[in-house]
Amino acid sequence: MTALAVQGLLKSFGGLRVTANVNLMIEPGERRLIIGPNGAGKTTLFNLITGEIAPDSGSILLFDRNITRTPSHRRAHLGMARTYQIITLFPQDTILRNVTLALLGLSRLRWNPFIDVDQQHDLVSQAREALVRVGLDHIAHRPLSETSYGERRRVEIAMALAQSPRILLLDEPFAGLSIDERRDVRELLQKIPRDVTIVMIEHNMDVALDFAERITLLHFGEVIVEGTRAEVVTDPRTREVYLGH
Repeated sequence: MTALAVQGLLKSFGGLRVTANVNLMIEPGERRLIIGPNGAGKTTLFNLITGEIAPDSGSILLFDRNITRTPSHRRAHLGMARTYQIITLFPQDTILRNVTLALLGLSRLRWNPFIDVDQQHDLVSQAREALVRVGLDHIAHRPLSETSYGERRRVEIAMALAQSPRILLLDEPFAGLSIDERRDVRELLQKIPRDVTIVMIEHNMDVALDFAERITLLHFGEVIVEGTRAEVVTDPRTREVYLGH
């Protein structure tokens, strides 16, 4: 069984091809890093995997289940969670309420327009547990607008972890962070148990190299290098993409 299998994934917007027959095989529990320069198609690949856009051709299997045409919201119920390159949270709500709302989205209670989220004690308890995991439980009632950028990154990860995912997709979780904040997020990710498969996009290869077991290099929507850290770092095509020679 593979955690995620992407086969022949092709997507174009008009005459612009953004992914070109992308193939990925990611094993359960693996830590995979997807790198590439700006415009390489990394976030588009995530959007295809999560169902936010549909591929022109190819297939996506999640733990051997074909989800190519499965709606995005259903993929979350099948164990897929993600974060975004641009943080998408509710700044006027508290940290705790942001995480609780993420859990509500997976609950049947979401169909009740009169629900008082703060009175859903099971959801609130699960949200608190997620905040403990990311080290933010002590400021759970702080409005998100009063938090640092690094804390917001951790809130977003807490929202994803609260959903008990089997596979977690992280879109540049280190982007915009200070050195200390990068250290905190790196330590957080290292504590995530192996029953969660992690696929991470990162623009800066140096930031996440220690995290990855295997690396996939995208360039103009194509996989041009894939292998272990040592194999990818020493491959001349990697040097060409990042340094131009």
